[in-house]
Amino acid sequence: MTFSIHGLAVSRGIAIGRAVLVASSRADVAHYFIEPDKIAEEVQRVKVARDAVVEEITRVQRELPKEAPPELAALLDVHLMLLQDEQLSTGVKHWITERHYNGEWAVTTQYEVFARQFDEMQDPYLRERKADLEQVTERILRYLKGAGSPVQPPAPSRRAQQDLLLGDTLDVPLVLIAHDMAPADMLQFKQSLFAGFATDVGGRTSHTAIVARSMDIPAVVGARSASQLIKQDDWVIIDGEAGVLIVDPSPIILAEYGFKQRQGELERERLNRLRHTPAVTLDGQKVELLANIELPEDTKGAVAAGAVGVGLFRSEFLFMGRGGALPNEEEQYQAYVRALEGMHGLPVTIRTVDIGSDKPLERSARQDTHLNPALGLRAIRWSLADPPMFLTQLRAILRAAAHGQVNLLVPMLGHVREIRQTLSLLDHARVQLDNRGVPYGPVKLGAMIEVPAAALMLKVFLKYFDFLSVGTNDLIQYTLAIDRADEAVAHLYDPCHPAVLRLLADTIAECRAQGKPVSVCGEMAGDVGMTRLLLGLGLREFSMHPTQILAVKQQVLRADAAKLEAWAQQVILSDDPAQALLAG
Repeated sequence: MTFSIHGLAVSRGIAIGRAVLVASSRADVAHYFIEPDKIAEEVQRVKVARDAVVEEITRVQRELPKEAPPELAALLDVHLMLLQDEQLSTGVKHWITERHYNGEWAVTTQYEVFARQFDEMQDPYLRERKADLEQVTERILRYLKGAGSPVQPPAPSRRAQQDLLLGDTLDVPLVLIAHDMAPADMLQFKQSLFAGFATDVGGRTSHTAIVARSMDIPAVVGARSASQLIKQDDWVIIDGEAGVLIVDPSPIILAEYGFKQRQGELERERLNRLRHTPAVTLDGQKVELLANIELPEDTKGAVAAGAVGVGLFRSEFLFMGRGGALPNEEEQYQAYVRALEGMHGLPVTIRTVDIGSDKPLERSARQDTHLNPALGLRAIRWSLADPPMFLTQLRAILRAAAHGQVNLLVPMLGHVREIRQTLSLLDHARVQLDNRGVPYGPVKLGAMIEVPAAALMLKVFLKYFDFLSVGTNDLIQYTLAIDRADEAVAHLYDPCHPAVLRLLADTIAECRAQGKPVSVCGEMAGDVGMTRLLLGLGLREFSMHPTQILAVKQQVLRADAAKLEAWAQQVILSDDPAQALLAG
């Protein structure tokens, strides 16, 4: 039966495929297809892992002391029974032989099938055995991970929608359904074979959503109970523009969305023709369209989209997904140099690590104790609390600056003492490099305006910094007291709120008055509905995900910036700017 689930639209496009349910604790499990001649080997690999777990539990049973509680022995019996269950073995073998899933993927898929069966049991005791099943699954996965895995092959080719109805399940696209996905999981998603994803939780500007947009992958977040309502292998349509999931669609609905998919591809082809066209308004105003990136490899997409530089390199992504280990100076230096080389001489703005809130770091137990991580030890606060770590990053950035134009951007500053501490540590990093005889280059120093306190201290900030960059995501969050990762209050997150627009307008105006560059690097920069307003307010540097550059460029080419100035002032002075924006 066809039904729909509504969430938040966060990344454009349509994805159609079979659902793969992934529990959040196993979102980082490798997903790849194996070659037919590797099926027997993969089945054996899982069997060896399962037998190893059986042996481990059997050994524990043998060594149980006499005073051990009887409940423990009973629990071990349950685990052995689950491991030796024929349905588990048969099910895992099915996913490997019929779908060509790798072993880890097959185990987690069969777990999801079993878990749903446990959820539907009437007996409370039997329902609680789901936890035992999860523990058994985790043990098998641990052994499989130790056995190693082949390199993940490229994503399968997409077929025309009429082919999807034929029932061939080896090459059809897949969509991932999860309760949530951490930013570190998203990094692995970049190399995955999924055509799109949906999560139960999240907001439009959560970093999960931001990374989805950067990869140009259709996504819906905040879909509440999607992971409970959708079954493993269900056909699902992800409408990333309307924020809707359609489960078990009829052939008519499939055909309709297949048409929408092709229309979207044609529009992207038309926009690609603008790649080499300079971003200049009708009245001759030059506009710089820059790229936001997470990893050095993202520069390829930035160059392909025609970016004139990197306006935001989110360096924290170098720190994530490492099991708690931080990248050393040499690792960071090499990463920054690769980004410079990838941009072929164009400037690269590196933001110092912005850990915290919805971007947790595995090693930092301190973050778990905060009632509200967004207001806790994050971004520059975290860096200043760990000077050795911060100095390591500053040295790496300074060294990279010897290879090209580097701008150093500091996030979430709100106090003059934080500014002075940062500048002092930067000077100390230079001294350390001098003492080691290591060459380094000059950097332009910038601050992010994302805390209202900073937006109200512009004259002070501009005494210390060469440029400013407005992080609209956090500026909106902190101005309106809205947790931008919480779907429960997502309707209150308003980029057009008069207070937000006033802070933004004042920042642009003050920078222009003092002759210092200012950019917007938050999601607002890539929103084509906001392009004309930002141009009218005097913004001439936009930094966004590479996938949004061409659409924004199209708006720039059609705009007369001088004529937009008076209209933009009317919008920000309006009681209802959103309505005024639409009317204009």
